[in-house]
Amino acid sequence: MPTPQLYIIEYRLHGHSRNFIIRLDRMDNAEAWHWASCDAGVGIIPKFGREKIRKVSRPMAERYGITDVQWRVSGGGAPVVTSTVPAPTQVPGPNAGELSSGSEKAAAV
Repeated sequence: MPTPQLYIIEYRLHGHSRNFIIRLDRMDNAEAWHWASCDAGVGIIPKFGREKIRKVSRPMAERYGITDVQWRVSGGGAPVVTSTVPAPTQVPGPNAGELSSGSEKAAAV
């Protein structure tokens, strides 16, 4: 039987950073999303350890404003990033390649 460990779960709820520590036998991305949902008040916390409840999935948690869930072992290294969606890149605007003033345009020509 595995020994319980302390895990730190960090997430964002409607753009605000939140984190908490939880003691569990094992942790994976699905567990992290479920427990972040419980901390945010969306998921159900079981009364008994053996009670079977329906876990909150990532898509359901995202509907309630939970994003960027990360977890790590307490005292461990870098967090485990559960998001596989790439960060948005900046798209240059319509005037990105143009010079700003007329004198610079004349000098460039």
